Amino acid sequence: MTRRRPGRDDAPDRLYTLTGGRSRSGSDAFDLVTLVVSECEPAPGMQSEHVTILRMCTRPTAVVEIAASLGLPVSIVRIMLSDLLDTGRISARHPRTARVADRLPDPDILEQVLVGLRNL
Repeated sequence: MTRRRPGRDDAPDRLYTLTGGRSRSGSDAFDLVTLVVSECEPAPGMQSEHVTILRMCTRPTAVVEIAASLGLPVSIVRIMLSDLLDTGRISARHPRTARVADRLPDPDILEQVLVGLRNL
């Protein structure tokens, strides 16, 4: 018995239909660890994969988790997520959004520590 791999063995016409014929998303907003959160409930007439994504993302969910749950290639999921983002149905953020400068201690405090160490 030959085991099918999700996404790779799907009929090309199915993947073509899911993405509306596009091979790339219009946005670079999504990498593998981007967290996606749904902003609304599914609407009647939506594509079933979009409905599944909205239901799955009531809590922050990584793009790679969405792709694995749907059994689709990440590239296809990115295109579908771009569609949902463009219509305001989801929000996306990278888990490392804080800038490095925001996490560093205040330079005045570091200087006071240095002065205190020199006084020892």
